[in-house]
Amino acid sequence: MNQQEKLITPSDRSTVLNVIGVNITVLTDSKAQKITLQSGNEGAGPPPHSHPWDESFYVTKGSVQFICNGQTTNCHEGTFVNVPAGTVHAFSFGEGGGELIEVTTSNSKAIEMFSALDREIPPGPPDVTKVIEVCGEYDVEFHL
Repeated sequence: MNQQEKLITPSDRSTVLNVIGVNITVLTDSKAQKITLQSGNEGAGPPPHSHPWDESFYVTKGSVQFICNGQTTNCHEGTFVNVPAGTVHAFSFGEGGGELIEVTTSNSKAIEMFSALDREIPPGPPDVTKVIEVCGEYDVEFHL
């Protein structure tokens, strides 16, 4: 397999996607790796959900509250969280907002879903029915 080096400086980053109050920048979207940079204001983040791919997070700024299988943990800068496929999980940015890196496995449909949400859900209070419909197209199930 031929792999290429990749260097992305802040000025090289793609357009930021607005995904229901979370700013998402795609750092790489290849067959081998899917990595995003995500940031948001206090309280922003997805509700409890699950999907058929593994997902890992590394908190780079501020704090993020993670819920995995009903257990809540407040994570600060430097914390790594791994979420296996099928695990019900959620997160929300803490006081003052936060930032994290998200890495998903090769079978992930996350980036495609983020792009669809950015395209189909306008800023402001979301149409929850539409959000559930769009996410369902990418194998994400909500556990509300």
